[in-house]
Amino acid sequence: MRAHLVRGLGEAVRGLPRPRPGRPGDAGWFGPGSLAWRINAETVLLLGGGRALLMQVAHPLVAAGVADHSDFTREPFERLWRTVDAALTVVFGDSEQAAAAVERVTAIHRGVRGERGGRAYSALEPELLLWVHATLVDSSVAAYERFVGPLRPEELERYYLEMQRMGTAFGIPPELHPPTYRDFRAYLDGAVAALEIGEESRRVARQVLSPPAPLVLLPLGLLSGLLSVGLLPARIRRDLGLRWGPGAARAFEAASAGIRRAVPLLPDRVRRWPHAREAERRIAARPAA
Repeated sequence: MRAHLVRGLGEAVRGLPRPRPGRPGDAGWFGPGSLAWRINAETVLLLGGGRALLMQVAHPLVAAGVADHSDFTREPFERLWRTVDAALTVVFGDSEQAAAAVERVTAIHRGVRGERGGRAYSALEPELLLWVHATLVDSSVAAYERFVGPLRPEELERYYLEMQRMGTAFGIPPELHPPTYRDFRAYLDGAVAALEIGEESRRVARQVLSPPAPLVLLPLGLLSGLLSVGLLPARIRRDLGLRWGPGAARAFEAASAGIRRAVPLLPDRVRRWPHAREAERRIAARPAA
């Protein structure tokens, strides 16, 4: 039993992202004092990742792209950590590292194209890029406020505007970004209301919530699924066919409260991503001659 436990945990953490040292003194695209550094440093935001992915695949063309070009049954943890590492490198890496991470992701997306119901799709289509980016920003805010603490209106505005740079780097035309956080909320609410959630989205969502994993990680998977579904907008949760009732809602509130109490007690090396600590060391170092 102990050997199975060790193997299961080893499989889950084998690809845990580790930052590479960057150019001393190079603050990257955001830098100290930014809300992007403060918010995205929290490891607990990983609990919002499932929510973002479920929102993304609720869009029928995103679901089509995932169904045609992805396989959640193969190396789920390696895929997760590669995605996390790319996002953290864009936020906390030096300027060259951030640009390289964007290019790696974009190169993969260039091959993600196809057709559904007579409509062509491409992972580089600006409207789809905006939807995916919006789900990431909104899920980061939702997870931070649920598990860490509330953000003031001016902080929400600043964080949203900072993260536009990341979206633009991935190919969203600057003029397509809603100009203010209030406009962003209006865009997101309208986009959610207009989603045509079909059976393909529901099938992909079930795969998102039930990736293959060692049995020892089942409790963690159940907790992650509960939090992912609980954080979702009610309309998406309902139309994806995800079960939710008073019992699940009470369990979600209890788990959220427990996490919120635990986060301030975590040591820094657990609470914050190593990319954030490496970025702080990098900017404290003297630039190379």
